[in-house]
Amino acid sequence: MDYSILFEAARPLWWVLPLIVLLGVLKSRWFKGMFGEAFVKLIAKVRLPAEEYRGVHDVTLPTPDGTTQIDHVLVSRYGIFVIETKHMAGWIFGSERQAQWTQKLYRKSFKFQNPLRQNYKHVKALEALLDVPPDTLHSLVVFSGSAVFKTRMPDNVTIGGGYVRYIKSFREPVLTQAQVEQVLEKITTGRLAATRQTHRQHVKRLQARFESSSDRTCPKCGSSMVLRTSKRGANAGNQFWGCSDYPKCREVQDVA
Repeated sequence: MDYSILFEAARPLWWVLPLIVLLGVLKSRWFKGMFGEAFVKLIAKVRLPAEEYRGVHDVTLPTPDGTTQIDHVLVSRYGIFVIETKHMAGWIFGSERQAQWTQKLYRKSFKFQNPLRQNYKHVKALEALLDVPPDTLHSLVVFSGSAVFKTRMPDNVTIGGGYVRYIKSFREPVLTQAQVEQVLEKITTGRLAATRQTHRQHVKRLQARFESSSDRTCPKCGSSMVLRTSKRGANAGNQFWGCSDYPKCREVQDVA
């Protein structure tokens, strides 16, 4: 059999496999997330004066129950802006108090965690690290991609470069330039190294948080942890892990 004939016939199709791999990467959640974060970073670099707004990106901080990963932190005399990015398409429905928002893409609907609640943990982790007044930190969610809001969103939930307008609306200095430098220093020294290994460990910890309650034990008393939902206060609707031996043991852990 003349294999050279088969080889020659297959040569025009050599590009098909790399193209399939490339399309798979472009559609992956990893690439979409990376693209969204790069977009927000670029807009900040172009539209926010570098001498006034100092950016720290991909910040992983240790927390009592593992780690938390912050997409962007912009530090200025006007406050510390903690940014969560979402690269999504389709119609977005949600409100500030809803535990879950909805993405409608063509005729399909998908639920996802309220990103404001997701960013709440990021803000609290930074607050603990920096030891600054809570009102100096501002939570901000930025949607990139072709997302369209179909319900009224809070001012700190924006699409595309609209987040710059929100940041610039804060014109009253709350930090001195020396404090800005101190904040940047604390973030730099308090964060985990921005490596692939750090990211992998963070993902593993996230997966562990969603393990079944029968496999999750209380670190204080050894009883099983139960997934519960807050019914009151600012965190109403948020889920958390609580010790099954409550009220004897009041240990709680964050889900996300």
